[in-house]
Amino acid sequence: MIEDIKKDAQDRMGKCVEATKAQMAKVRTGRAHPSLLDTIQVNYYGSMTPLKQVGNVTIEDSRTLAVNVFDRSAIQAVEKAIMSSDLGLNPMSAGATIRIPLPPLTEERRRDLVKVVRAEAEQGRVAIRNVRRDANSSFKQLEKEKECTEDDVRRSEEEVQKITDLHIKKIDELLAAKEAELMEV
Repeated sequence: MIEDIKKDAQDRMGKCVEATKAQMAKVRTGRAHPSLLDTIQVNYYGSMTPLKQVGNVTIEDSRTLAVNVFDRSAIQAVEKAIMSSDLGLNPMSAGATIRIPLPPLTEERRRDLVKVVRAEAEQGRVAIRNVRRDANSSFKQLEKEKECTEDDVRRSEEEVQKITDLHIKKIDELLAAKEAELMEV
């Protein structure tokens, strides 16, 4: 029973790290990256469709993304969706391809993005701590139900703390890498 709780906690903490990594990937750096456009929804024949399903997003060079739209009639809708997104991008149409130049980030904007990334990292840490709290309360519940001893609970809590520290360290590493990427000119 205790092993199941520890395994569950470790799995959930791993998911927290992955979720934090995904959130950090959405933060725009100076470089072009296809995941930048993942959240964009296109009004395609009356229904909101992810950009990935309407076209192929590729990197043209370090500061330019290209979207190859599958259906030429959807080019206007894709351009409109990119312009109306909160990314501040201005697409340029060239036939079936839409080029999206990424403007260089100003120093002030970089600092703001670092703050956003730090907030994302903190949310990840909080989520991991919540998983730890849940696991520890499960251990206490087992002790109350006389299914394990106090020593088992203490030992398990220490092991969960080690797992927690490991996952928080992973988030800190992600944060450091993302900060370095953002501050790179």
